[in-house]
Amino acid sequence: MSRDLAAAPHHDGSSLYVSTETPALGETVRVRLRVPRSFESVARVLTRSNPDREPRFTEAQIVHRSAAATWWEAELHVENPVHGYRFLLELESGAIRWLNAAGLSVTETRDVDDFRLVTAAPPPAWAREAVMYQVFPDRFARSAAAGPIAEAELPDWAEPAEWDDEVDQDRAHTAQQFYGGDLPGVEEHLDHLSSLGVNLLYLTPVFPARSNHRYDALSFDHVDPLLGGDEALVSLVEAAHARGIRVIGDLTTNHSGDAHEWFQAAYGNPEAAESAFYLWLNEEQTSYASWLGVPSLPKFDWRSQELRRRFIDGDDSVVARYLKPPFAFDGWRIDVANMTGRFRDLDLNAEVRQTVRRTMEEINADTILLGESTNDAAPDFTGDAWHGAMTYANFTRPLWNWLGVPGTPAGGGLGLALQRTSEFGGDDFVAAHLSFAAAFPWRVRLQNMNALDTHDTPRFRNVAREGVVPVAVGLSMTLPGIPVVWAGAEWGLHGDDGEHSRTPLPWARADEPEFAEPMALYRRLIGLRRAHPVLNGGGIRWLHASAEAIAFVRESAEESVLVLAARGSCTVELGVELPDDAELLEGTATWQAGSVSTDGPQFLAWRLPGIPLPAFEPVE
Repeated sequence: MSRDLAAAPHHDGSSLYVSTETPALGETVRVRLRVPRSFESVARVLTRSNPDREPRFTEAQIVHRSAAATWWEAELHVENPVHGYRFLLELESGAIRWLNAAGLSVTETRDVDDFRLVTAAPPPAWAREAVMYQVFPDRFARSAAAGPIAEAELPDWAEPAEWDDEVDQDRAHTAQQFYGGDLPGVEEHLDHLSSLGVNLLYLTPVFPARSNHRYDALSFDHVDPLLGGDEALVSLVEAAHARGIRVIGDLTTNHSGDAHEWFQAAYGNPEAAESAFYLWLNEEQTSYASWLGVPSLPKFDWRSQELRRRFIDGDDSVVARYLKPPFAFDGWRIDVANMTGRFRDLDLNAEVRQTVRRTMEEINADTILLGESTNDAAPDFTGDAWHGAMTYANFTRPLWNWLGVPGTPAGGGLGLALQRTSEFGGDDFVAAHLSFAAAFPWRVRLQNMNALDTHDTPRFRNVAREGVVPVAVGLSMTLPGIPVVWAGAEWGLHGDDGEHSRTPLPWARADEPEFAEPMALYRRLIGLRRAHPVLNGGGIRWLHASAEAIAFVRESAEESVLVLAARGSCTVELGVELPDDAELLEGTATWQAGSVSTDGPQFLAWRLPGIPLPAFEPVE
């Protein structure tokens, strides 16, 4: 069903609508509401907050009128660390409408979907300009100095593979197949990242382990010698920083490996100092809780203050060590963050994430903390610690269902229902996106990771309808959040599950013609993102949603960018939102009086003027 979203009143957390994104507790903040002239006549606007669960209403006043819309403004007094609010519109007809982050409603809405102001320390300023590139070190590049894999000294668990060998998808071997990619190999190819326009490198774990993925750490005290050791990480980060590329690491706060020195000391030994580090299920400490029941990944028990001291709390912790020189990580991505500290009647998740962030603030406040949450992430992402979520619910899964071939198998960590793509229209994509994004505070939403695919999922190209890859990449670059390029996507690589998607990158074939088009696509669309600051922090107003197409505009005072994404032939009426003299930035299209027609998949972007509004007056 086609929906004219442009006619709806609008508010978001951007600078057009909120006087400050970093309010202090007790501060008064001004908020604005845009009511299109095409909407019903509005007699009155109020905000409704609920501090301390005591409903508060404030009256809004008209501050600006244009040919397109009327702007209302109200004051909010920030009384809680997370201050929720919504708008109540009284129409000239006497009817009432509610507006919250999930959209316009006739009925009263839920507090969980309210707009939110957050008083905690904000994310680093650089985060909203980030374009992330994810590297799985074993499969990215083997350095020139490493020599042939057949001559390498490998641990017993490793099954050596030549760089061009097929990935073994037999579950008995997937974690042991070892290609020998290393950190010097990543450093040797940093110019590739620079050529794409990438400015943030995310490394999956670099600690010693008994697998190629290294999520089963043996120790957190040093970098795996198979990757080049501590010196290799120091060298890589220094070289990346010299190119303007920040680097974040990957940490497992939910579990270690069963060969970890802490677990080995405690297993079967209740008297060990590390006994309290894990969740034991019997007095002998031979049975224990583990991640999804996998015995090699025992869960931490975060009631242990000593575990906190060693791992996450303070200057001597693991979290702190790799943020400080000489390593100088620019932040952490936390694996299965939503599961950390949770077991049966135990829930210490908030304490753990807040402790991690406090330590990071003490060491280097200009660092980012991202948490993986594969389901509905919003309840944990209130701005108290996580700067953003690595989550599939608000972007990846609905995008796959809209742009993928229905019924295509898509197993692995993506979490699609029944492990296959469904049948979505563009209107379904927008509905799902808003449903899961609404409960994030705006400034958290700007740091959510927009990943088409990752090391845990099949490649998007394996499910994509013909011609839609540019549409998907374009949306990852223009919707609010951090775009994520999983290494190999820019090569056009395929992978039918999470293991197969980890195919080593074909550096020896880089000059072959088949790679030229996807490389050019990523360079061009990353360039679009970086050339237009409004795509980093500007607001988003939805204009259209139908089965074949969606449209939205990213807006700021300085400029706007209008996006139309179509998966097939269609005609979209955008009216006055798309003037005839708009500057086309991406795609091929003609339009007149706001009517755009496509004869197939297209990603289109236009540059428009900014929104001229009076500045927010200081609060007296």
